[in-house]
Amino acid sequence: MKQIALDIGLADGPTFANFLPGPNQAALDHLRGRAEGGEPDRGVAPVPDYLWGASGSGKTHLLKATREALRARGARVGWLDASLVEVPPFDEAWAAVLMDDVHLYTAALQHVAFAWFVHAQASRAVVLAAGDAPPAGLNLREDLRTRLGWGHVHGLQVLGEAELRAVLRGAAQLRGLSLGEDVTDFMLTRFSRDLGSLMELLNQLDGYALRTQRAVTIPLLKAMLEEA
Repeated sequence: MKQIALDIGLADGPTFANFLPGPNQAALDHLRGRAEGGEPDRGVAPVPDYLWGASGSGKTHLLKATREALRARGARVGWLDASLVEVPPFDEAWAAVLMDDVHLYTAALQHVAFAWFVHAQASRAVVLAAGDAPPAGLNLREDLRTRLGWGHVHGLQVLGEAELRAVLRGAAQLRGLSLGEDVTDFMLTRFSRDLGSLMELLNQLDGYALRTQRAVTIPLLKAMLEEA
């Protein structure tokens, strides 16, 4: 059955606290430790980090969570992704440079990314990047591709069905919802399995159930979607 992709984001924004790691715990712990572990040593160039994995594995979530953790400490951060129309110049006050979806970068963005990488190393800023393949499999200019690969490389995995079911059940219980297996089946077969979208769907379902004073069922879910 064709899955429906929900174009909705996380209600509270991506943070380390609301990232559900499953098999990606080691990457979460590493990045959280770097972002929340105190002021970076600007006397030594930090080893860069690169995340790779399929869509829905949590790469962008972890990049944005890192950005929020650094900002919470008062640090300034540079951000680059393929959707940017106007790219800001590198700022030596940045404590970190975050580059998302590098596999989608045009030649012009690859030039910017390489320049940012070099400047970041010179100014002792953290570099964290993400793409859909390991560095060796990226179709990028060689000097950028090799730099992405010489630091810490973390392969992320998409949560399996059993893990998704467990996460949905646990999240529903925290909200005081009774989520039947039939509703879980419907959610996993009819909607994108991207965890962020599924959790936002659950948030909306919780609010709709409270507003209508009805139990969570497939008809309730369908009624909610018809009103959207």
